[in-house]
Amino acid sequence: MFDFLHIGLTDIIDILLVTFLIFQLLRVIRGTNAFSIFIGIFTLYLVWLLAGALKMELISSLLGQVLGVGIIALFIIFQQEIRRFLLHLGNKSHLTHTTGSFFGNKIIRMSRNSIDEIANACTRMSSTNCGALIVLSHLDSMADIVETGDRIDSNINRRLIENIFFKNSPLHDGAMVMSADKIVAARCTLPLTKNPNIPPQYGMRHKAALGISEISDANVIVISEETGNISFISEGNIKMMTNLSELRMAIENAYRIDEIRTKN
Repeated sequence: MFDFLHIGLTDIIDILLVTFLIFQLLRVIRGTNAFSIFIGIFTLYLVWLLAGALKMELISSLLGQVLGVGIIALFIIFQQEIRRFLLHLGNKSHLTHTTGSFFGNKIIRMSRNSIDEIANACTRMSSTNCGALIVLSHLDSMADIVETGDRIDSNINRRLIENIFFKNSPLHDGAMVMSADKIVAARCTLPLTKNPNIPPQYGMRHKAALGISEISDANVIVISEETGNISFISEGNIKMMTNLSELRMAIENAYRIDEIRTKN
């Protein structure tokens, strides 16, 4: 009955690759308006295939012309989503980290003392409802983000962190970027998430934190100016921190996972 099906190893690999690419694309655009548009275009494509199989020449020709011209329009409409998809695909691939090591990029580690300084500073700022946005970089480059702010290049220090985010400080507005045991820059601008389903209690700091976590492997600590709550953001997910130990453990685990991934 199914003699017309001749599936070889190449066909299986082809199917798996297409499935992988579609899965990664859906991960990037899930929860955004682009997801609904993607479903609409995919539906038109299925109708075009069905019309071709049923020899419906008129509708098949019409949809073929629409889809053919629509490819150019898609690159214009979805330029931001395509950029995010390519960044996501490249940042999550083992090849990115392998080539990075080949060209001399070092594994990013953070000392226990620096982790303690960050955790203590965040706890103190939380107690006074001092808003803060701290990016903890890993293997992915933050050079384009750093360029939007002011260079600091200082050792991580609790008092310095608190002074920078003090509401009357000229550097308090924006994100602080940390790499290894250094405060690299402050007052940096982060891309906002495109996800329209963010709960209303989250403000611009959380949206910026989600935005950078969606396109890089960075973790972000957010302290709400309204409530003083501390959030730890990773890969587009927000987790509330209830105490100092939990925050310290979250930072330690982030860098431990980073080292394991690089070794593998």
